[in-house]
Amino acid sequence: MKKLFREVPYIAILRGIQSEEVLEYAQVLVNLNFPVIEVPLNSPDPLESIELLARNYRNRVVIGAGTVINERDVVEVYHAGGKIIVMPHCNETIVALSKQMGMYCVAGVSTISEAFTALQAGADMLKFFPASSLNPQLIKDWQTVLPEETMIFPVGGITPVNMDPFWKLGASGFGLGSALYKAGLGLGPFKKNAEAFIKALS
Repeated sequence: MKKLFREVPYIAILRGIQSEEVLEYAQVLVNLNFPVIEVPLNSPDPLESIELLARNYRNRVVIGAGTVINERDVVEVYHAGGKIIVMPHCNETIVALSKQMGMYCVAGVSTISEAFTALQAGADMLKFFPASSLNPQLIKDWQTVLPEETMIFPVGGITPVNMDPFWKLGASGFGLGSALYKAGLGLGPFKKNAEAFIKALS
């Protein structure tokens, strides 16, 4: 999975996006080489948005769902064309089902015990969540005991200006939420936000 994030190590989270506008916002991300677009399931008509994205961009970006909290969600996202499941928590059953259905799975963790549980269940990556409430030093501490190839993505409160401590302590990338997109944000400001995150990589 590291190859997926080689150029742009971001998951774009479009929480609150409307299905009728999702394609034009996604096009901005595709043009900037964002590798993953996540539509949280507490957005309006999320499965419709995922289906539209999968139909139009499946060959250019990995599409999937966030805020996945039960097995039914996994099945519905799969049938909508989603390829990645992102959870706010660590649930072994959801991880296992996602992998059985051939999807990537990112499990939400905030402790080392949850991190090991997620990896042992088959999670592809760890969502360090909520990053705004966790000490970045934890990432470095966890890496002394986690498998060397473990990918850790801080999510929650991430902005272009506060990523540096996480990078320095070993983060693999980031999930970008409200600093990238929030419901009702215009296309122009959204593009500026996306470009600011790309600039922050240089």
